[in-house]
Amino acid sequence: MLFVTWNVNSLRARLPRVSELLDQHCPDVVALQETKCTPAGFPADELAALGYESVHSSGGQWSGVALLVRTPLQANDAVLGLAGDPVPSEARWCEATVAGIRFVSAYVPNGRSLESPEYGRKLAFMDAAAKRAAAIRSELPDQGLVIAGDFNVAPADLDLHDPRAHVGLTHVSAPERDALEALMASGALLDAYRHLHPEEHQFTWWDYRAGSFHKDIGMRIDLTLVGRELADGLIACGIDRDFRKRFKPSDHAPLLTWLTVG
Repeated sequence: MLFVTWNVNSLRARLPRVSELLDQHCPDVVALQETKCTPAGFPADELAALGYESVHSSGGQWSGVALLVRTPLQANDAVLGLAGDPVPSEARWCEATVAGIRFVSAYVPNGRSLESPEYGRKLAFMDAAAKRAAAIRSELPDQGLVIAGDFNVAPADLDLHDPRAHVGLTHVSAPERDALEALMASGALLDAYRHLHPEEHQFTWWDYRAGSFHKDIGMRIDLTLVGRELADGLIACGIDRDFRKRFKPSDHAPLLTWLTVG
C-alpha cells in the first residue's frame, strides 16, 4: 500500500498538482490538509473522476482536511472532527477505515507565537488528538492506525535547517514536542520517516519567501505516524520535492509511505 500525506494549501488552487500526484504515484490513500474548501465547494466529483472516493471535513477558507481512497478500496466508518478541538468549525481532523487500517488526516494549528492565545489552542488540540488516539486503540483494537498530516511541530533539531534560528519560536518548543510525544505514546505510534531514516536531514515545508526552497531553508513538520503493529511492514518513506517545484506549488511537499498490509 502507498499512503501519501500532503498539505496542499488550497485544494481548488492545487487540484492540477493533486491530479498529477494521483496519476504519477497511484497512491491507495491520500491525506490532505489545508484544503480551504466549503463543504459544498469540495471537488468530490472531480476527484471521483480521477478514481478516488473522498472523505472530508471542510470548514471554509482557512483549514480543512480530507482522505482520498483509490477505488475499488472503500472508506468506512468516517468520523469528521475531533472531540476537544477548541475551534471545531475549522475542520482539522477526519478519519476512516480503509483495508483494515484506521487512517486520520490531521492539521494541527500553527500556534503563531509562544505568547499568542493560539499557542495554548495548539497544545489543547494536540492533547485532544492524544486522547482520540487512545480512544481509537480502545474502540478498534484489531485495526492498524495511521495518523498523518501537518503537525506544525518539528520533532527534533535534526528536522530544522538551523536550530539556532528557531530559539524562542513555535514549532520547536518543549511543550509542543512533548505533546507530539504524548500523542505518539497514546496511539502506540512511530514516526515512519525517522524510523527508516534516523539521520536524514530533509524537510517537508519551505517558506514561499526569500528563495527558501532553493536555499533548502525548511522544516520537517509533515509526519506519518504509524502504529507499531505496522512497523515491520514499513518498506519506504520519502519526500517528493518535485511537487514543491514548477507551477502552482504548495509550500509543502508530499510525504510518501509504502507499507505492507494484511
